[in-house]
Order: sequence, then C-alpha cells, then structure tokens
Amino acid sequence: MNIVKKLSSRNLFIFNLVLIGAIFGFSLAFLSFSCSTPKAQVKAQENPVIVPEDALAMTEGLQTVFRSVSEKVLPSVVELKTVSVRRQQIPNIPGIPWDFFFGPRDRDRGGQDREYRSQGLGSGIIVRNKNGTYYALTNHHVVDGASEIKVSTRNGKEYPAELVGSDERKDLAMVSFKTNDSYPLATLGDSDKVAVGDFAIAMGNPLGEQFSFSVTLGIVSALGRTGGPGGNINDFIQTDAPINQGNSGGPLVNIRGEVIGINTWIASNTTGGGNVGLGFAIPINNTKRSIDEFISTGSISYGWLGVLLMEPSKETAESLGVDGKRGALAAQVFIDSPADKGGIKPGDFITHVNSKEVKGVQQLQLVVGDLKPGDKATFTVIRDKKSMDVQVRIEARTDQVSSDNRKLWPGVTVVPLNDQLKENLDLDKNAKGLYVIDVTSGAPADIVGLKRGDRILSVNGEKTGDIAAFFKVLREKTGSELWFGIQRGDADVESLRFKR
Repeated sequence: MNIVKKLSSRNLFIFNLVLIGAIFGFSLAFLSFSCSTPKAQVKAQENPVIVPEDALAMTEGLQTVFRSVSEKVLPSVVELKTVSVRRQQIPNIPGIPWDFFFGPRDRDRGGQDREYRSQGLGSGIIVRNKNGTYYALTNHHVVDGASEIKVSTRNGKEYPAELVGSDERKDLAMVSFKTNDSYPLATLGDSDKVAVGDFAIAMGNPLGEQFSFSVTLGIVSALGRTGGPGGNINDFIQTDAPINQGNSGGPLVNIRGEVIGINTWIASNTTGGGNVGLGFAIPINNTKRSIDEFISTGSISYGWLGVLLMEPSKETAESLGVDGKRGALAAQVFIDSPADKGGIKPGDFITHVNSKEVKGVQQLQLVVGDLKPGDKATFTVIRDKKSMDVQVRIEARTDQVSSDNRKLWPGVTVVPLNDQLKENLDLDKNAKGLYVIDVTSGAPADIVGLKRGDRILSVNGEKTGDIAAFFKVLREKTGSELWFGIQRGDADVESLRFKR
C-alpha cells in the first residue's frame, strides 16, 4: 500500500514526465541533425565551383609549354664546379703558437708556402659540339682564377673541363669537356626581339648543389640596363625571374625554349646578395660573335674607334644643342686613331652607328667593340648643332693603343662655370671660364702644365666663353699647336705650348 502511494505520488509523476520529455527531445534533435547534414551537402553539390573549360584549357596549355621548355633546355644546362688554389707563406716564427698550428719546421729553410683551396659554383649552357668536344658558355667571374674546373650534367655525370677563353670586359667565358655521351645544344634566340613583359625563364644552379638545375619563372622587367659590376660593358636584360648566387652563367630562356640571355648578376640590398626580383642577363646577341672567337682563337677581339666618351651634363648638352637627344659625347680623341683619321672631332655628339641609334656611352662602347677590325662604319654626329655622317675604318683594340695617354687630345675635361659651382668654389659671381675637373696624366694638356681647378679662358688665343666655343676652337684652331689661357687663383697665365 505504501509502495503504491509512493509510485502514484505527484513528485514521481512529474519526474517521470520530465525524463521522458528529455529523451524524446534528444532523439528528435539527433534525428534532425543527421538528416540535415546530407541535405546541406546535397545543396552544396547542386552549386559546385566550376572552372570555365576554355580558361582551364588555356592554363593547362601554358603549363604544357613550361614543361616542354624545361625538358628541352635543362639537358643543355651544366653545373660548373671550380677550385682556386693560392699559396701563402707561413711566417717563420719559432715556438708557440706557430709550431702548434703549423708543426715544427727547419729553421734554416725559412718560411714555407702553404696551399689554400677555395671552391666555387656556377652555371653554363652547352652551345657547340665538335667531334665529341662540347663547349659551354658561362661568365668570366664564374671561372676567374680557377685552377680546376669540372662540369656536371643533369643526368648526374661529371667531366673534367678546360678553360677555352675568358673576357673580363664582357664577363664571358667558355669551357670545354670531352665525352662520347650525347648532349643537346641550346638554341640561341634573338635578344633584339625581346620586349618588356615577355615571359622569362631562368635556369641554373642557385645556392649550391642542393638546388641544382632549378627553373624559375618571371617576366622581362626592362631592357638596356647598364652599370654591371666590374666594368662590364654590356647592356642587360632585367628580369624578376628569381636569380641567386650560382645562377651566374646559366641561360635566360623565352617561351619557345630559346636562350635570350646569360644570367650574370643581381641587385640586392641584403648582405648575402639574395634575390629581390632584380636579376640581369647579358643579351644573347652580345655573345654570338664571342662564342665563335673563343672557339677559334681563345679570346675576344674588339674594334677600336679611339675616342674618350662621356655623358654630357645638362648645361653641356644645351650648349652643344643636343639637350634631350640620345647619344654619347666624344669629349676627347686619340691622335692618329681611327676616329682622328676618319674625321671625328672632340665635341662631336654621336647619335647613330650604321643607322642604329646610340642610347648612351655604354651601348656605343659595345657596338664599336663588336665591329671587326677593318670594317668601315658610318657614325652620325651632331657638330655645331648640325647632323652629319663620318666614315671610319675600325682598327683592332689593344691595351697599348687604348692606354697611350700621350695621344689623348686634348687630355682635359672641363665643365661650365655655373652659379652652383661658383658658390661651391667660393668664386665671385662674375667669374668666367671653363672649370678644369680632370687632366689626364701624360696627355698634351698635362704636358703644357694645365692643372685641376684651373679656369680656361682661351685656347690658342681664341676666347672660349662656353663649351661649344671650346670644342669649336679645338676643332678649327689646333691643327699643329695647342696652348691655353687660364686663370689660376687670382692670376691670369698662359700655358706652355704643345706641338703635334
């Protein structure tokens, strides 16, 4: 009876009701969740993200192109391993710590030499094959000073290599190796057809063997860049294709798999010289004659014009009537040089060579250097604000003729004495003359006693109020003799006389 009362009590009834409701609610929620998930999935599947077929086909086509280029060119790329050996004399200092580090030595023999070996790594590209001798083009700075050179190919084989030739001015070199194995030759393109925005594919061995035979992609960022390291006279293709140390000497390739440049240097603000999207390659057209000359003679020959070139200042350009024009100023001319014999004079502004526009000093040096000795070339110059053509027969450049300062005419560099220069030199505002900023040692101007800081007032008795007048007198009044009227300090003096 008591049990029946307890079971039928109000509290127990409420408890049972709540428990049943909780179980029902949980079951309903679980059923609802399990049913809703497939519905959401079905809904998502009803509106999938679809890539347009034409866009996908185009992208896959481009991917196929990059694969094909890599498969075509990489077998022609080589890794260059170099060893440079230098010897240094061990000081002959007896006792500790020298004997500890270098071992005891015969005191009577004095200091001994010790050999130091340093390793280097670079890249190259196979461009010729003659009866099993393969020739690979690379940079001069990759093999400079190397005592040993080895070539490694993509298939893992390694061959001893020889230096065929090297040229510092163009930063080009060639090595050769012999094998019965077959390797494809790289296809050389036409770098004159390269345009900003073109695809650029860099290949080589960046940052050591761990990353050998890498391929990186970018675009051609700019053309005609100058200012390469080490006095390099090339113009350059600029690219944002990642280039790092070890890529030097490797190819820069277009989308057809044609070599359009040789990776050479990078501009970087990092200590280790890491890639920041500023890589530079020598245009392949700059190398084509060099390849043949390396193989045939082991060196590169240069044409010689015989002028000292400079980029004119704005005031000089305005005085000569060439402000805003592209070209290079022949500030001085070597006596008896091809330029002198052909009729190029100091003060001529060269704008074209064989109808090809001259963009600046460095490009003109490259164009003239690529002319063969004996070639006749037409130089378009602006003289007295008029354009004219001058025919010159190019001669071979040698260190002897290009450094003979005794024949550099007149051997002095001057600038207009403008207000800013007067202020810097603490000169009177009414001071006149052309300010001497440089006198070449051993040149005629040096022989007659001209000094840096002098102000030239006249040449051979003719007043030279501006740069144009200065060059005009040099052209027309100094055929056999040269002297200057100058102001040095507060004194007006006349220089000695130089006879040609």
